Amino acid sequence: MILHKFLRITILLTLLGFTLSSCKGGLKGADARKYPPNPEERVKKNIEEGRGFRLSDSFGTGGTGKFEFASSNPLWRATLDSIDFMPLASVNYGGGIIITDWYSTNDTDESIKISVRFLTNEVRSDALDIKIFSRKCKTTSNCIISEQGGKIIPELELKILKTAAIYLKQQEVKDFKPYKGFKNERN
Repeated sequence: MILHKFLRITILLTLLGFTLSSCKGGLKGADARKYPPNPEERVKKNIEEGRGFRLSDSFGTGGTGKFEFASSNPLWRATLDSIDFMPLASVNYGGGIIITDWYSTNDTDESIKISVRFLTNEVRSDALDIKIFSRKCKTTSNCIISEQGGKIIPELELKILKTAAIYLKQQEVKDFKPYKGFKNERN
């Protein structure tokens, strides 16, 4: 087992040595007079100029400590709760869109489809782009699809925003942690 790990490390170091030895001539355009001798200052200068990177950023470590899940986004949750009676055709949290399937309340020839795009994660009036489509079919192959306006879009938007505001308030109270020695009415 130890010999196996030793062989892996030896092979890795050998490959690294061959790779580095093939880079003859040093860095192109590098002038030692332009770079500070102190490593911390060089790193700071490279990062300021956009030439450096941090491994912690690459692996996602050292972040904010907040996880972005759809269930923790109040606007997303409120939208799903508001249209939960409709079957969903496509849901993409990363892309910020929810599309329902065609829905009809009874055996009529008319059905609707809702598309909700999230323009921001903040709970505010311009956060959503809602489109409602209507489909009227005379036969299964003869359908007319049109975008629907009217009062339903502002009503749905208001319902989503009110529900999201409630979820946001609940989340703030749940996450509230006062500093030690700080007196508050919530305690």
